[in-house]
Amino acid sequence: MKKILFTALFLSLLQVGFNSNIIAQAAESVEITGKLAQKFAAGITDADLKTHLYMIASDEFEGRNTGEPGQKLAAEYLKDFYISKNIASPLGENNYFQIISTEHLSQNLKPSENVVAFIKGSEKPDEILVISAHYDHLGMDEDGEIYNGADDNGSGTVAVMAIAEAFQKAVEEGNGPKRSILFLHVTGEEKGLLGSKYYVNFPIFPLANTVSNLNIDMIGRSDDAHENDPNYVYLIGSDKLSKELHELSEEMNNKFTKLNLDYTYNLDSDPNRFYYRSDQYNFAKNNIPVIFYFNGTHENYHRISDTPDKINYELLAKRTQLVFYTAWEIANREKRITVDK
Repeated sequence: MKKILFTALFLSLLQVGFNSNIIAQAAESVEITGKLAQKFAAGITDADLKTHLYMIASDEFEGRNTGEPGQKLAAEYLKDFYISKNIASPLGENNYFQIISTEHLSQNLKPSENVVAFIKGSEKPDEILVISAHYDHLGMDEDGEIYNGADDNGSGTVAVMAIAEAFQKAVEEGNGPKRSILFLHVTGEEKGLLGSKYYVNFPIFPLANTVSNLNIDMIGRSDDAHENDPNYVYLIGSDKLSKELHELSEEMNNKFTKLNLDYTYNLDSDPNRFYYRSDQYNFAKNNIPVIFYFNGTHENYHRISDTPDKINYELLAKRTQLVFYTAWEIANREKRITVDK
């Protein structure tokens, strides 16, 4: 009888342990893709994005031309932001600049800098997710008129800032990402993807340890094709190297932001060749899975009239949240994104 009772007790405890593992696994799943992520995504607001974009795209920064005083002011603004939010630099202390000499830019350009900030992963710190956006633009014309570059790419710049702040809040509440995240503001994009080219040639972290790159370039407006339905974003490159990344991206959108994901420019037959025209391409060339978030071009693209008053800030916030959810999943899932193409 005692033997029977002991066996029953053992089986009961075994079942409890089994159930506990299931509950723990379920709880982990909810933490990665559920309410916890939503809590921090809610901190990405149109008001905050607007505040920063009106500064980044202000006349004070003179169009942020690579190597020029306005671009330097924008770099300082980004540095001051990260310091104020207690987000560290991967270079140590208050050194947030990856300096790029003229030699690695172009003979007609002055030295410039990528701006970098970093959140160290709690469990897999050597695996790096890179979230990027270029912060340079076209500067001024011969008459002194300023290309403010609100959408291109002030929108992506402030999106990266907001995502970084959301992750830092998670860190402060004990819910930091398992993998490390590098927030990379690249210079020289308008001159030929020069800042991202420099980064992949002289990476702060080994490219072999870089699990993915989420690149944001123009997400504050709508194009003519979506004039009557602005609840969209173009995704480019998500399935080029990793089916897994593409499916993860779709899942995050279906669950949270419910944007219409437009893959028109992802087609190999796309004559615009946008896949090759923004900074994620330098990562993709190194076999790193990427997603490029884009709203398409519009009548103010590369014109003096690309100003912050034309930005749809509610839409900018929603698109930024999509990138955040995708980053949250990549940074916290058990296995790194696989290259399967």
